[in-house]
Amino acid sequence: MTVDISYDARTGEPVTELATSTTQDVAVALAAAAAAAPVVASTAPAERATWLGAIAHALDVPETAAELVRLADEETALGVDRLTMEIGRTSTQLRYYAEVAVEGSYLDATIDSAQTDRPALARVGVPLGPVAVFGASNFPFAFSVLGTDTASALAAGCPVVVKGHPAHPRLSRALADLTHRALAGTTAPDGLFALVTGFAAGTALVRDEHTAAVAFTGSQRAGLALWRLANERDVVIPVFAEMGTVNPVVVTRRAATRMDEIAAGFAASFTRGAGQYCTKPGLLFVPRGSGATDAVADALRRLAPSAWMLTEPIAGSAATGVGELVRAGAEVVAEIPGPAGGWAVGTTLLRARIEHLRAGSRLLDECFGPVAIVTEYSDRAELDRALGRLQGTLVAAVQSGAPDDGDDPDLAPLLTRLSALAGRVVVNDWPTGVAVTWAQHHGGPWPATTAPATTSVGAGALARFTRPVAFQNTPDAALPPALRADNPWRLPRRINGTVS
Repeated sequence: MTVDISYDARTGEPVTELATSTTQDVAVALAAAAAAAPVVASTAPAERATWLGAIAHALDVPETAAELVRLADEETALGVDRLTMEIGRTSTQLRYYAEVAVEGSYLDATIDSAQTDRPALARVGVPLGPVAVFGASNFPFAFSVLGTDTASALAAGCPVVVKGHPAHPRLSRALADLTHRALAGTTAPDGLFALVTGFAAGTALVRDEHTAAVAFTGSQRAGLALWRLANERDVVIPVFAEMGTVNPVVVTRRAATRMDEIAAGFAASFTRGAGQYCTKPGLLFVPRGSGATDAVADALRRLAPSAWMLTEPIAGSAATGVGELVRAGAEVVAEIPGPAGGWAVGTTLLRARIEHLRAGSRLLDECFGPVAIVTEYSDRAELDRALGRLQGTLVAAVQSGAPDDGDDPDLAPLLTRLSALAGRVVVNDWPTGVAVTWAQHHGGPWPATTAPATTSVGAGALARFTRPVAFQNTPDAALPPALRADNPWRLPRRINGTVS
């Protein structure tokens, strides 16, 4: 029997052992999900919204939320304030995705009436079926068991089987228990939601014939391993993997006049959550001679961050990563020691010569943790060459002139350059936060994600879990509800080219 061990992240001491799922457990969960899939897909979005609302309501019970936050803090050391905010975000996004499902535009319902030279056609997105969700370590609520992947898949009409993250095994089970209790009082079918645990369970999830798609948030190594597994199946399935990237920030020459402000913002952003954000800015490009490196180092010393990592391997990788960056040509400028005990690490600022930023260099890979690099450029051409060597990234940022200055001559060219590199471009702000909104895109070019046209956050997240089907010359009564003449789900539709 294999086990997940729950640790106290601040001391490194084991708290308890929990048995992991067997491959038979996975098969049973997915068989139940497959049996539920047609029922879930045919259920009106407004009814599915009540299921998500019930889970959100259960999360909002003060005593329940406080106990979950306590448990999460023990296992992750992310702090009560941060985790209290995050559990509130999680219930909010459950309700948000329910609202997006009810609004219905994600289905892209489109109807063309029959004409003398063409048949009647009606197209709509149909749910894929059971989705395997791999919870993230760094957001134990918002991107884990009940995170954005689970919420958007359920809202889109797909059953979910979550593979819990070993960084917070007790919390994962507590959230799964809460979900089952909440759903028991609704019309949700058996098989709508399940949790499995353990490394072997993850492999079995991807390989099982009932799994229709995979959603993942985490490292490139793990995400690409799942992607390869999915592509080795007899029936290949989509993998929506959102993976870590270096996330560059460029400071223009005009912005260098407010370097103290920028340095403080950068220090706070790359150390937020102990640097364990997929949107952490890891590489700062600054004009040569601007004094940026010293300014960031001073800001970091004033901030004096204290960091525990989520797991012992993540802490080890952060420390090892600094050594790898030094061997690749970087120089340590400032280092703030971590707290004593547990999965603690120091916070490190490095500088590197821009000519060392070569394709394939370790300097261009993410170092997960409170670690960042500053590099100087002489002119726009040198900066452009360096940016051209970066991998695809989730987000990039520009610090331009004054916050409301749209006349910075470097801004427009940088936006054009960075939009080819990143899924989101930020101006005069920091990339670390990701708002759950209609216009949000949390994705990016390969290898930031395995599906660059999709987003894992925001209204667009639901569309990942559907595929378009066109019905030709089909009687109205036989069409899916979203395409019928009486429009029982009250969805927006494009009819003969006009939205109604």
